[in-house]
This record gives sequence, C-alpha cells and structure tokens, in this order.
Amino acid sequence: MRLGVLDVGSNTVHLLVVDAHPGARPLPAHSHKAELRLAELLDEDGAIGPLGVDRLVATIAEAAQAAEDKGCEDVLAFATSAVREASNADTVLARVRDETGIGLAVLSGAEEARLTFLAARRWFGWSAGKLLVLDIGGGSLEIAYGIDEEPDAAASLPLGAGRLTAGWLRGDPPDQAEVKTLRRHVRASIARSVGEFTRFGRPDHVVATSKTFKQLARIAGAARSTEGLYVQRTLSRKALEEWVPKLAAMTAEERGRLPGVSDGRSAQLLAGALVAEGAMDLLGVEDLEICPWALREGVILRRLDHLPTPEAVALT
Repeated sequence: MRLGVLDVGSNTVHLLVVDAHPGARPLPAHSHKAELRLAELLDEDGAIGPLGVDRLVATIAEAAQAAEDKGCEDVLAFATSAVREASNADTVLARVRDETGIGLAVLSGAEEARLTFLAARRWFGWSAGKLLVLDIGGGSLEIAYGIDEEPDAAASLPLGAGRLTAGWLRGDPPDQAEVKTLRRHVRASIARSVGEFTRFGRPDHVVATSKTFKQLARIAGAARSTEGLYVQRTLSRKALEEWVPKLAAMTAEERGRLPGVSDGRSAQLLAGALVAEGAMDLLGVEDLEICPWALREGVILRRLDHLPTPEAVALT
C-alpha cells in the first residue's frame, strides 16, 4: 500500500510518501516539506500566533493535496512538541481538521522517544544489542534505551535546538555569557534524567537521529548524504567538543556555509551542538552512529505491524 506520513514538527512540516507492506522495508516514493519553525512562533502566552496558524493550515493543505496526487491510501498525521505544548493547541487542531480534513494526532514526548527507538532498532537489528538512542528536534530532546523493540526507559526533555535558540541565544554570534548560561541549563536539565538510563548499564551501541546530529556529523567529517543511506556515519564526542567553540564564534550565515548545513537550520546549530555535547558527556558516550530512520519511519513501522499479512488473511 502507499502511505503518507505527515510530521508536523517544531521546525518543519514534512510529508513522506512510502510504498510499504508488512514484513518489508518501507520504500520512499516522495517527500514534501516546508520549514515553519513553529517553536519560534509561540507568543508570550505560549500560543501559536495567528500568522503561524495561517501558515500551518496552508502548509498542511498543500501536503494533503500532495498525498492525494501521489495516490496515498491513507495519511498518518501527527504533531510533536510545538503543537503539543501550545496553549491554544485545541483551537489549532480543530482549525486544521475543519479546513484541511486532516486530523493531527498529538504525540507525547515519551511516544516520540519510543517510536524513534523502534525505527532505530529495526534499522540496526537485534545484533546491535542494548541500544541508546538520542534525537534532537526543534522543540525537544528524546532519549531511549533498551534491548527489545520497546525501550526500557524513554524520556523527552524541552531541549530542542529551535526552542533553545529562540529563548537563550539572542546575539549573532551570541555573547559568550549567553553560551555559558545555556550550557549550564542544558547540562543541568539532562543530568536530572541520566540515572533513568545509566542504571541499566552501558549500551552496546549508541545511535542518533535528526537533522541536528546529521549536520554535526557532516561538519565533523562524515560522508555526504549523496553517498547513500548505507554508508556508516559517526560522530565522536572529541570532534564535537572541538567544534562547539568554533560554532559559538560564527554567525548564522557563516555556519550556513559549512558542509551539510542548511540556511534554515544554521541559526539553531550551536544550541543543537550544546545539547548533543551535553548528552554525550553526561551519558558517557564517546562515539555514536547516525541512524537514517527516525520518528516518521517508526510511525510507519508501527502501522504496518498492525496490518494483517497475506498469510494471515489466507488463514482466516
């Protein structure tokens, strides 16, 4: 079947169209995305402002039309932290449903972490052993750990790159004091949750998903995306520690000229690097591997797991 997965994240609204059936790897057929950066459009009361809602509705309508044009049998639509935490979330969801026909399921932070973990587990397989999975989005940091497909521990922290940039880093480049203050905040926030994961012992394999980690790995020397999904890409804490002060000294425009860094994400890269560095340090991670699959693939896989296989249908 052809499925559409519509991910309304804190940075982007992304429609991924895949051809999929139970027991097979989902094959990407089409991608449609728009950068809205909803995490940066919240007003003082924590609501998505009128302009942000208008843009969101228009973007989802475009994505719904694209899904129809590409022949999707169903669209799995969900929203993450920016919508989840907006004070006017119910109003926004109702307007999206009324004007586009798309009902957005709002995932909790723990659900985000579990579904991302499922995607990483399926990508690396059982031979990876105990997995520790990190994901830095626009609004939150997800951490999950476990040996099965359902993690033993999962947490979501309000440490997304977009959220932190908007709230903590005003200058371009930011003042050194701003960077130090944000670094302390990030590490204190992560430290409160470290015990939930370290009590299970050291992981056998540490992986990371998300655009932030992919860009950090790329500037640290990982292969380009054009070299394909199956090229191993890694990021070391040592390399990250060397890059953080360099990123702090750059303007957003200068970061945007680094290999693999998009103009739309360059302003957020420093905050993302501080979160990545803090998480790796406090969780005792020296090296991690980039996983091509993340939350969207986890949503697809969970849906496919609940579809009957041809053999099961025949037996009934």
